[in-house]
Amino acid sequence: MLKPQINQSHSLHNLLPLHKPFVTGGATNHSSSSAYSPTIVHQHMSAKKSNDTRARSTSAVGNIKAISIPFLNKATTVKGVITIQPTVSSALAGVNIGGVADGVSDLLGRSFLLELVSNDLDSKGKLKTVKAYARYDALDFHINVYTYKCNFDVPEGFGEIGAILVENEYSKKMFFKTINLDNGVTFTCESWVQSKSDDPKKRIFFTDKSYLPSETPEALKSLRSEDLESLRGNGDGERKSYDRIYDYDVYNDLGAPDLSLGLARPVLGGEEHPYPRRCRTGRKMSSKDPLTETRTLLPFYVPCDEDFSEIKDVQFGATALYSVLHAVVPVLDSVFMDKYKGFPLFTDIDLLYNQGVNVPAPNNGIASALPRLIKGAVDTANSVIKFETPETIDRDSFSWFRDEEFCRQMLAGVNPCSIQLVTEWPLMSKLDPEIYGPPESAITKEIVQNEIGGFMTFDEALAQKKLFMLDYHDLLLPYVNKTRDLEGTTLYGSRTLMYLTPTGTLRPLAIELTRPPSNGKPQWKHVYTPTWDATGAWLWKLAKAQVLSHDSAYHQLVSHWLRTHCVTEPYIIATNRHLSQMHPINRLLLPHFRYTMQINALARLALINASGIIEMTFSPGKYCMQICADAYDQIWRFDHEALPADLISRGMAVEDPTAPHGVKLTIEDYPFANDGLLIYDAIKQWATSYVNHYYPQANLVESDEELQAWWNEIRTVGHGDKKDEPWWPQLKTQNDLIGIVSTIMWVTSGHHSAVNFGQYDFAGYFPNRPTIARNKMPNEDPTDEEWQSFIKRPEDVLLKCFPSQFQATQVMAVLDVLSSHSPDEEYIGGSIEPAWEAEPAVKAAFEEFQGRLNQVESIIDSRNTDPLLRNRSGAGLVPYQLLKPYSDTGVTGRGVPNSISI
Repeated sequence: MLKPQINQSHSLHNLLPLHKPFVTGGATNHSSSSAYSPTIVHQHMSAKKSNDTRARSTSAVGNIKAISIPFLNKATTVKGVITIQPTVSSALAGVNIGGVADGVSDLLGRSFLLELVSNDLDSKGKLKTVKAYARYDALDFHINVYTYKCNFDVPEGFGEIGAILVENEYSKKMFFKTINLDNGVTFTCESWVQSKSDDPKKRIFFTDKSYLPSETPEALKSLRSEDLESLRGNGDGERKSYDRIYDYDVYNDLGAPDLSLGLARPVLGGEEHPYPRRCRTGRKMSSKDPLTETRTLLPFYVPCDEDFSEIKDVQFGATALYSVLHAVVPVLDSVFMDKYKGFPLFTDIDLLYNQGVNVPAPNNGIASALPRLIKGAVDTANSVIKFETPETIDRDSFSWFRDEEFCRQMLAGVNPCSIQLVTEWPLMSKLDPEIYGPPESAITKEIVQNEIGGFMTFDEALAQKKLFMLDYHDLLLPYVNKTRDLEGTTLYGSRTLMYLTPTGTLRPLAIELTRPPSNGKPQWKHVYTPTWDATGAWLWKLAKAQVLSHDSAYHQLVSHWLRTHCVTEPYIIATNRHLSQMHPINRLLLPHFRYTMQINALARLALINASGIIEMTFSPGKYCMQICADAYDQIWRFDHEALPADLISRGMAVEDPTAPHGVKLTIEDYPFANDGLLIYDAIKQWATSYVNHYYPQANLVESDEELQAWWNEIRTVGHGDKKDEPWWPQLKTQNDLIGIVSTIMWVTSGHHSAVNFGQYDFAGYFPNRPTIARNKMPNEDPTDEEWQSFIKRPEDVLLKCFPSQFQATQVMAVLDVLSSHSPDEEYIGGSIEPAWEAEPAVKAAFEEFQGRLNQVESIIDSRNTDPLLRNRSGAGLVPYQLLKPYSDTGVTGRGVPNSISI
C-alpha cells in the first residue's frame, strides 16, 4: 500500500530490484545492465501476498515513534537517509536513471541538494539553514526502495529542525517517500519532486510535527505561506504533467463538439446547471463551442501528487480501470457489431459465465492486470473474456425474479440510500401541471388498502410508518420525452410503493409509471400491482425492470458518482490550497483523499463523458449528467450527508438521545443503516479526540485563518452554486469542525464502500439490476401487433427490454473492476499515519479507533447469522458485509477503504 511509513510491505515487492533507482522515463532513456528479465518479472508480479491485509513489515529505516524533536545546540554531524520509490513504468521497461547527465550527477554525489531549516531565525531575522548533497547508497531489498545518504555539518546553536528544502539534480522527477535524520527527525514526503530543469523552485517539506497557523515557529511561517501559494497557481495557462497546481473549473470537458456536434454537452456548473467544481486543466477551448474545453486521448491533468498510477501496483484501481476502458471495452465493441442486438434466450446470458466471449487477445500486460476477466488464450490470436458468476446468483439463481428480493435490496443492496418513508398522502408531483400533466399519483388509497387489507387499514399503515417508497417521478419525468427521441432506450417517471410487514421485511404494493404529454397525446400513467393472472404477472415483471433501470441510473449518477466522487473533489482542492501540509486537519483528511482526483479524471475521460460508458449503457443516455446536475440542485445538501442526518432526512430514522447511535430506525432491520452507524460513530469518536487535542478552546477554531479560508472556499467556490444556502454548517467551535470532518470522512469511506463494492455481486447478473430499459411497456398505447407479440412470447419482450449484448458486457467488465480491492488497498483504521504516531495522545486515540473497527467486524458477523434479521440472513441470501472494515484482494463484497480509490 502507498503509506507514509517506509517500514511496511509495498506493491513493489512485485518488482525485481535493480541496482539503481527508477524514474519516469521515455524512449530516450537507456536500459541499465540490470534490466528486468521478463520471466523473472512475471514470477514476481504473480507472487501471492499475505492474507492479512493489515499486516505490515518493519524496518529500522523510518521506524517512526512518538518523539520530541531535538534541539541542536552543539556543533554536530547529522546523518540523513532519503528513500525513493521506483516507478512502475520505468521498472517494467528496465530503465535506469537515464542519460549521461544523470550518470555524471551520480558520480559527483550530487543527486539531490538538501537544506535543513531551523525553527529559529538568525540574529538578522533570516532563515538558518545547512546544506548537503545526497549520494546514492543502495537498494533496501526488504521494502524495495532506494536509499540516498547525506551528512549535514550543523553548527552550534542551530536549534530545532522544522523543515527541509529539496532540489532534484536529476533530469526526471523522483518520488520521495521519507527523509530520516539520525537525530530522530522525520519528514514524511510521499510526493514527487520534479527535476530542477522543469521546476527550479526548491520543494519544501516539514517535519511530522503538526502546527496550527498561530503556533507555527517564526522561521517556518514564510515557508508555510510560500508552500501553500505554490499549490494555488495563478489561474492561467494549461497545466503541465509536472505541475502541483490545485484550481477550480466547471465541468465543461464532457462533450466533444470538435469530433461531432452530436457529442456537444452543456456545461455543468453555473446558474443553468448547478454542479460542484472539478480540477482546472487549462486546455484550450473548442473551435466549435467556445464554452467547451477540448479533450485529450490521455488521462486528464491532475496535480502530480494525485497521480499514483506510476508508483502503485498494476492492479491499482486507476490502472486496472484504465485497462478495461481502453483495452477490454474496445475489444468488446469490435466483437458485438450490432450494438442493439439483445440476448435471444436466458441461456445465452448464462453463457457469459459458463463459456465467456471469444475476443482478439489483448496484450499481456492487460491480461495480467485483469486475471478475473481475461482467462487466457484460445489460440495465438484470441483470448476469452469470461465473467465470474456473481455471488447473489451463485447462491440463488432465481433471486432476481422474486418480489421479496426486489424490496430487500433497497435496504441491503448496492443502492440502499434512496428508499424513503411515505409521510404525506396523496402522492403529488411538484412539477408544472401545464407541462407535465395532472400532478396526482395514480396510486390511490383504495389500491393500497386492497394490497394490505389482511394486515391493517391504510390509515393505520400511514400513521404507523409502514409505507415506503422509491420516488424517481419528478427527477426523471422532464427527461422522458427527450430520452424517447434517442435510439434504443425509453424512460418513465416512476414511483414504487412498499409495505413493512410484521416480520420486518418489505412487500411491494404498486409501481406507477408515467409518461408526460407528448406529440398531442395526453399524460399516460399506469399502476401495476402483484397479481395472480399470467398477463398481469408479466406486466408486473416488466414494470419492475423499468424501475430497476431507474434505480440503477440513480445509483450510479447520484448515490455513487455525485455523492462521493464528485462532491469530494472540491474538498481535496480546497485542502491543498489552504491547509498547510503541517496543518493537523490536512493530516487528518489526507488518507481520505488519496487517489480520488486521479479516478475522477479517468471518469471524465471515458465514463461520464459524451458517448462514454454511462451514456451508452444507462437509460437516460446523453441526458445522464444533466439528471445528475438536477439531483445536485434539488437534493444534495452537505448537512444531510452524514449518515444519521441522511437517514432522518429520508424518514428512515428519528432523533432519539436514548438510542445507541442517537437515532431510532424506522425499519429496525436496515442492514446499511445498522452497520453504517457503527462505522460513522467510530469515525466521529476518532475525529472528536483528534480535533479536541489540537483545538482545546473554541476560539482556536474561529481564529485559524487557514481553516476558515478552507471552509469558506469549499462553500463559496468548490460548491459555489450553493453558496447562499442556509443549511451550510458554521465553523466556530470544535463541535462544528468535528461534524464537518466526520461527514467528509464518512462519505469518502463508509458511504462510498456501501454503494461501490457490491456492484458486481448485485449487478453483474444484469437481469437483477438492468442499467437500461430499451422498450416501453406493452400496454402503453400498443398496436395490435405489439400486444399479440407480448401475449404470445412475454419472455421475449422482457429480454428485448434488457440491455443489449454489447451494453451488458461493457457494464459487466467495468463493474468487475469497480468492485475489486487492490492488493495494496488502504482500509479504514488499518495503518497509522506518521504524524499521528509522532503525537502520543493522537496515537492513543487512533488505537482506540482501530479497536472499535475490529469490534465492528465481529458485530457484523454476528448479525449475519441472526435468523431474526430476515433482511440479511436467510435461505440463499448473501450476507450483508459491505461495511465490514477489512477485506481480502479482489471482488469480495466487503471492505471499507479510507478513500474513494476506485
